[in-house]
Amino acid sequence: MSIFRSIRFRLTVLYSTLLFALAGAGLVVAYVAVDRAVDPKPITERYQAHLYKKKADGRTVATGTTIEVAEVQQIEDEVNLRLLQTVRDYSLIALGGLFVASLGIGWVLSGRALRPVGAIARTAREIQATDLSRRIRLAGPRDELRDLGGTIDSMLDRLDHAFRAQRQLIDDASHELRSPLAIIRANLDASLTSPEATEQERTAAVATIDRATTRMSRLVEDLLATARRDADAMADTDVDLSIVAREAGEDFAPLATGRGLRLRYALGADLTLIGDPDALRRAGGNLLSNAVRLSPLGGAIDVATGRVGGWLWLAVVDEGPGIAEDDQARVFDRFWRGETGRGGSADRRTGLGLAIVRQIVESHGGQAAVFCRPGAGSTFVLWLPAADRADDTPPPANSPM
Repeated sequence: MSIFRSIRFRLTVLYSTLLFALAGAGLVVAYVAVDRAVDPKPITERYQAHLYKKKADGRTVATGTTIEVAEVQQIEDEVNLRLLQTVRDYSLIALGGLFVASLGIGWVLSGRALRPVGAIARTAREIQATDLSRRIRLAGPRDELRDLGGTIDSMLDRLDHAFRAQRQLIDDASHELRSPLAIIRANLDASLTSPEATEQERTAAVATIDRATTRMSRLVEDLLATARRDADAMADTDVDLSIVAREAGEDFAPLATGRGLRLRYALGADLTLIGDPDALRRAGGNLLSNAVRLSPLGGAIDVATGRVGGWLWLAVVDEGPGIAEDDQARVFDRFWRGETGRGGSADRRTGLGLAIVRQIVESHGGQAAVFCRPGAGSTFVLWLPAADRADDTPPPANSPM
């Protein structure tokens, strides 16, 4: 890039022009003030004066010397004229030197002003899509450029978090898909494509492959739901939280009945929020899916809604084994299953259900929480902002149940 097209060159010209104009204006004002204060004129009338010498006896005799003389006022005017000419000459010399000095001062000032911009540009060039760990971290006074650097650092933090989450999701999804694919391949090789396999072995292989494909289908559906929530593709409208909870319960009523479970409702009235009813129904359905799967046969599941201040809540309470205190902070993480994910039920779960619940709730400006003790069941609560919420008070930290 040519130096004459750079911002620094343009700022130098601007600073230099301003300094030169101000200094020139000051010199012009001083020159005009001096010119107005005095009356500079050349001597126009001169006289011949003969010098005489007075002797000791009192007589005056001519010396023979003649000089030119003028009136005192005309002499003062001549002195003022020469002073004004001197001021003018030195002012022109000073203007030339000031022009050169202003260019140097403008170059230095523009370099200091653009130094943070250079740091931002260097850091931006060094940052790669695969490594977003670099930050600008501008020092110096809290000015507009430092605010710009801080804003870019905040943007890089969000991008870094998004890329890390994306890579983690891809790694976890690849790991989760590897197991059912391996199961399918093993059963195909061992039973379905083997001429020596018996009919019973083929039937068992088909059942195993069916479970594996079901697990893969659920994983793909959950990944699709996650991607949609990341893209913020919501159809926001007025939603009655109690209706959403009732519909989610009705969806899982047949499954609960098949396990001998009872669904009990305690739904409040006038619980309106702004959101996506399908997404909220899926969040409540994921909670009910876990509750139905983990509750003991013949137990009960409570579905309740209510309001605390400007927050609405939806709670699902089960009588399952509960969650250890150390695991409660990770229960909403992607692909986390805990101890309940091991064993025979592992092939029916993707580990994304509660992560999707948290994602849906947070995209609505709310929070998801769990309250439980091992062996005493679990209470999952979704806090969501009411449509008429007017303050910024955070949701309560304790369970509303």
